[in-house]
Amino acid sequence: MIQNSTPIQVWENPLPTDVGNSVEEFLSKLGGPTLLYLPGRDHSRIRAVSTLLHGNEPSGVRAIHHWIRSGEKPVVDLLCFVGSVKAALAAPKFTHRALPWQKDLNRCFLPPFHGTEGQIAEFLIEKLLEAKPEALIDIHNTSGRGPAYGLSLEEDNTHKALVSLFSDTLVITHLRLGTLMELAENHFPSVTIECGGAKDPDSHAVALKGLERYATTESVLTLDGIWMGEVLNNPARLELCDGAKVAYARNPVPDVALTLPEEVEEYNFGILNPREVLGWLGPLGLKMLCVYDAEGKNVLPEYFTERNGCLFATRPLKLFMVTTNPEIAESDCLCYVVAADEK
Repeated sequence: MIQNSTPIQVWENPLPTDVGNSVEEFLSKLGGPTLLYLPGRDHSRIRAVSTLLHGNEPSGVRAIHHWIRSGEKPVVDLLCFVGSVKAALAAPKFTHRALPWQKDLNRCFLPPFHGTEGQIAEFLIEKLLEAKPEALIDIHNTSGRGPAYGLSLEEDNTHKALVSLFSDTLVITHLRLGTLMELAENHFPSVTIECGGAKDPDSHAVALKGLERYATTESVLTLDGIWMGEVLNNPARLELCDGAKVAYARNPVPDVALTLPEEVEEYNFGILNPREVLGWLGPLGLKMLCVYDAEGKNVLPEYFTERNGCLFATRPLKLFMVTTNPEIAESDCLCYVVAADEK
């Protein structure tokens, strides 16, 4: 039975027959942000999962729906949060990061908790602190096409072990954006998993396999062997200035701050060479771009320069979260960048 007298509904022990035959039917039954309590074989421990903080990132909720329908019992209790349900269900389904009148839920985990999304964030944190999970995994999709990777605030074997359930690429970030991971990490090991593009079936498979490992592995905080994956440190965010526009085309588009090639997502986790043109700048050139580091400083000259109206890297860069969705690019960021020699 769903209890819904708080900012977040609570549904204890949903049965396989309760959650519908499809993820869309499952979300319709939820109707809003919901905490699902899935009892495990060991009630002395609990693990937390969060997903759908953005309504256009469905891989995690698909995995949770599939898991519940399987009827399999987790090794320990699971507490699963499904966030932006209404945004996900708004037509066309799974295309809205948030509804127009809503704040980005994964930017609201920072006191003071104002507005509806702030109340949801505050209530979720309170419930997590009551539950005292041994870990939290927050499952997302990348804004564009690309491989799966994990994000962590700490580079240690505990966080590597959690990420390794899903991916062998770890990004250590010191950026502070008001995300769930940032706040939760103060209390228990927390990582964010980016499963790959939202429309890629491989992304759904990554989420499902990772969730199954998380739910069935006796110890998820111990690294099995030596970490052999890639570690990237200190990404910065390439952003447009307020009001600036981006376009994606084969040639420069007039009256936009930046035109990027239609195939720019191919740079995800690839190397951008300083000799390659990343895009075409508008009339105001670099003035409409910013690169913010972990301290909130604009360090654009360390990463990018302008030559003949084109945007170039100042040194070899690795890019990720590159998107061709102009709404996300203009409201959030164009991509994340890290110097290739700082891997």
